[in-house]
Amino acid sequence: MNEFRIIIPEERFQVVEFRQDDLPGIAVVNSALADFSAQEVFRWHLSIMIRFADLIEDGMPSQAERDLVDPYADLLDTRLKSSPEKPNALFLARITWNGTRELTYRVYGPEAANGILQEAIASQDSPRPFDFRMDDDPGWKLANWHLTTALGR
Repeated sequence: MNEFRIIIPEERFQVVEFRQDDLPGIAVVNSALADFSAQEVFRWHLSIMIRFADLIEDGMPSQAERDLVDPYADLLDTRLKSSPEKPNALFLARITWNGTRELTYRVYGPEAANGILQEAIASQDSPRPFDFRMDDDPGWKLANWHLTTALGR
C-alpha cells in the first residue's frame, strides 16, 4: 500500500442556486476540493439521501423541517469525518432539491463510513429515514457536477 502525506484543505463553501426539471435547487459546495491534489486517496464517492416530510412550495423543506434535519446531518458529518487532523471523509456538497437533501462526501476508508451509516440506520435515531450509496470513483467523475458545472469551471 502506498503512503501519502496529504494536506487537507480548509473547507470553503460556495452556494449555488440551480433549476432542474423546472424546480429550484440549492447546493452548498466545498470549493476547496476543486483543486485537491490527492483525489486517489479519497477515491470513494458517498451520497446520503434524506427525504423531507414537511415541504413548502416547489419541493423545498419548511424551516421547521430544516431545523429538524440539519442537526442530524451535522452529527453524521462529524461522525464520518472522524478526526479533523486525519479525516476519513471530506465534505463535498449538500444539495436541496425536490423534497430531498443529498449529502455528498469523498471517502478514504469505505468500510468505516459504511459502518457508521449502518449503525445510524440501525439506531433509528434519524429524524427522517435516509439511504446511501458509496461508489469507487478514483477519477472523481461522480464529483464532476459539483466541482465543475455547479462552480462554473
